[in-house]
Amino acid sequence: MEKSRAKRRRGVVLTSAGMKRLQAAILAVEITQNNGNRFSLEELSDRIQVSTKTLTRLWSLDASVDRKTLKLCFSAFNLELRPSDYTILSEPDHTETFPAPLPNLENKDIYALEFPSIKELHHESEHICSYPDGPVPLDSPFYIERPPIEKIAYQEITQPGCVIRIRSPRDMGKSSLVLRLLAFAQKQEYHTVKIDCQEIDSLCLSDLNHFFRCFCWRVAKELDIEPNLDTCWDEEMGRKLSCSFYFKNYLLKQIKRPVVLVLEQADHFFEHPQLAQEFFPLLRSWYEEARRDSIWQKLRLVVVYSTEVYVSLNINRSPFNIGLPLRLPEFTEQQVKDLAKRHGLNWEFGDEAARVMSLVGGHPALIRLTLYYLCCQEISLEQLIKEAIANGGIYRYHLWRHWASLQEKPGLIETYSKVLAGKQSIFLNPIETYKLDSLGVISYERDHIKPRCQLYRSYFEKQLSTTRV
Repeated sequence: MEKSRAKRRRGVVLTSAGMKRLQAAILAVEITQNNGNRFSLEELSDRIQVSTKTLTRLWSLDASVDRKTLKLCFSAFNLELRPSDYTILSEPDHTETFPAPLPNLENKDIYALEFPSIKELHHESEHICSYPDGPVPLDSPFYIERPPIEKIAYQEITQPGCVIRIRSPRDMGKSSLVLRLLAFAQKQEYHTVKIDCQEIDSLCLSDLNHFFRCFCWRVAKELDIEPNLDTCWDEEMGRKLSCSFYFKNYLLKQIKRPVVLVLEQADHFFEHPQLAQEFFPLLRSWYEEARRDSIWQKLRLVVVYSTEVYVSLNINRSPFNIGLPLRLPEFTEQQVKDLAKRHGLNWEFGDEAARVMSLVGGHPALIRLTLYYLCCQEISLEQLIKEAIANGGIYRYHLWRHWASLQEKPGLIETYSKVLAGKQSIFLNPIETYKLDSLGVISYERDHIKPRCQLYRSYFEKQLSTTRV
């Protein structure tokens, strides 16, 4: 009698390279779509459309699955299965044993056998090794929310006739927040218009009639409405009334949905006092009209600026004491650790975050720059800190820009030298102090003004001592 042989089937198992590719792809999706939170085994099962038992076999690396299932796992995260991602394994068909649970892993982290490195993530995300300059793109995994700011802003922009004032020194993330606020508004099917006040020609800023006509023309074009200014503009009414009439009876009247109008770097107008004294009170009048006029309620204003007003505006006519005020704070230590994690670094239990923050505080732009160099330029944290204290290091271009701004106006250098010396009891020019705040080189501790971080103190003290010699 012929001896029966156990039937065997041929399946596939992940290779180490395949596991790392898949882990990196999953992590990238967790960052962009799940706020950086890890997917549970059940969530992965629903997403891939395979059983949790099959996934357990897959992560074990020693129990096979069929190639079709493996291809399904990869395609769920926009990956193409490569021959190097798996190897063929034969196992008895009648054996349905499964590996024991992986040690020291919770269910939600069962697939996280090894945290992907930044180099592995680089192949899955174009953002990983992009130099961090300007606003954080909408699809970037590196935007860190600062609760409850985003939620409050989203709620407020749905309110008829609202005004949102976003104020923080430069490089604190205002433009990144505005990008997300505009994206939210577009999801609500609102019209959106964003005007960078620094892009407006100097001729417009010096000729007020020209400015108001230019402003109306720009908004109309952004709304895809024919400006038709000559027909709608009445010189005899004056420029401000003509502007209000144009907005209400021409632009807002012919659109059905709300309009979100963002004015970025609005404090640029402070350098043109006559313009500021006519334009800003006009914005406030629109806000007040919206209290009783349904047409003006379609307009939602977002004013973005770096400093408080240092031109003379009547408190009852200023737009800088109305609406919802938002000021972006620095990152907390936990937020720095979260951002490091998104770069593939595990700073959760070490002192790395504290050491970086002792140098640059929680300054968002400087934190992102730090992580970029640590991850993509193969520099150690020790070397980075040492060079920063010595000569500015990786931050030198950031520091040079500030130094150039200080040198443009001797009054700024004089005021900042007093801040560095800790001379708080003597008079500090309020306008120069506002400008230093706009640059982001100072911070406030109650009534005490000090350099924003240790990096600024070390660098600018050295620069000032050099110029005095």
